[in-house]
Amino acid sequence: MREWIEDFKSTVASAAQRLRQIDETKSTERKAPDKWSTKEILGHLIDSAANNHSRFVLAQMRDDLIFPGYEQNKWVDIQNYRDEPWPAMIDLWQAYNLHLHHVMSHADQEKLKTPCTLHTLQEIAFKTVPQSEPVTLEYLMKDYVDHLKHHLKQIFDEA
Repeated sequence: MREWIEDFKSTVASAAQRLRQIDETKSTERKAPDKWSTKEILGHLIDSAANNHSRFVLAQMRDDLIFPGYEQNKWVDIQNYRDEPWPAMIDLWQAYNLHLHHVMSHADQEKLKTPCTLHTLQEIAFKTVPQSEPVTLEYLMKDYVDHLKHHLKQIFDEA
């Protein structure tokens, strides 16, 4: 088993426990008017899980990594995460990421390692890759985990 996948699973488990220690009121507070609250950051991570879920599956059915981006601020605003119950959001985030762990764990090994020259990771990745450089599905999956950890650090540094 690839260590990074197991690290992802343990990150989700420990983060869920820590998230449950943040109370509802605190989760809605913004540090600045132009910054997301903890609830909105977690909502963004739910949106990221949803978008990457389809990417991880579709990438195993074709020979490219060309995927559309999404307007993250509009996604957060439209879904009105501010008014979503905090415990329900944590449950959804945890369940979705445990499912992504399952998807990652069962991904086709050849597809994970196959370099793709056709991709949009110069636009959609957390750690972008120039369009001229080949990337792999494994890179995209690891990038998702790095993005998740980045935002969890934001949440816990502010909590």
